[in-house]
Amino acid sequence: MTDLTNKQNGSGAQRVFKATLCSFKGFKAAWLHESAFRQELIMSTVLLPLSFYLAQSRQHWLLLFGALLFVLFAEIINSALEALADSITLEHSVLIGRAKDLGSSGVFIALTFLLAVWGEAMLSLFM
Repeated sequence: MTDLTNKQNGSGAQRVFKATLCSFKGFKAAWLHESAFRQELIMSTVLLPLSFYLAQSRQHWLLLFGALLFVLFAEIINSALEALADSITLEHSVLIGRAKDLGSSGVFIALTFLLAVWGEAMLSLFM
């Protein structure tokens, strides 16, 4: 068994640089392999300019922007969980099915939050 306690990740700026490269590899993998991530990133790209118009303050803009980031975050975590589960087995497993369902629930919560925040912002235009 491999000892992971002495894993060579570097330190200081070198470690931060390597971690940043891994993050970009993750974004690339999400874009290439996850259609839901692509759809949500495109949605975020379309909504981001609208957020500057809808926001009533800097704090309100941060809430609108944060809701977009929350959806992308939840989708990346869900995709990572699904990839890990699929690497264990592609056969039916109650526990793996539960893990995937829980990941999907996280994305649903993020999307519900996005709808609430953005829905309120759009309604405030007409009231």
